[in-house]
Amino acid sequence: MSKTLLYRLFKLGAIPKDAKEQIQREGVVLHDEGIGGSVTLKQFRAPGRYHGWRRSWFCGSIVLTRQHFLAFAYSKPIIGLPLNTRQFKELRVSLENEDTLCVQFDASTFQENASGEVAVRLSTPLAQDFLHRIELLQR
Repeated sequence: MSKTLLYRLFKLGAIPKDAKEQIQREGVVLHDEGIGGSVTLKQFRAPGRYHGWRRSWFCGSIVLTRQHFLAFAYSKPIIGLPLNTRQFKELRVSLENEDTLCVQFDASTFQENASGEVAVRLSTPLAQDFLHRIELLQR
């Protein structure tokens, strides 16, 4: 799968510059940038927000270091978890197809006063590699 048009033209979806130094220090295991993705909210409730169903598309990146699992929408972090936390172990990671990694979790996992289901889909040719490594780390 090729990089998104926004990445090729404007570098939107690159790993944020302010995060690169930390990522390099921790040691990159796998990464991909300039990939398409989406965030789907189902029955989502948080203070001031409610969505029965909503999907937002983005251009972003995904990184697995020796210490963290990170995903960015444009340059905004949407997943940023140390590998040794309860929240990381609670992620439900699967493949939607051979090039799409799906990371699902309850909204309350990250925000105490939120509820509902969140699904982050990332289109990368490395989806199977990410799935395999994450499953090993969640054991």
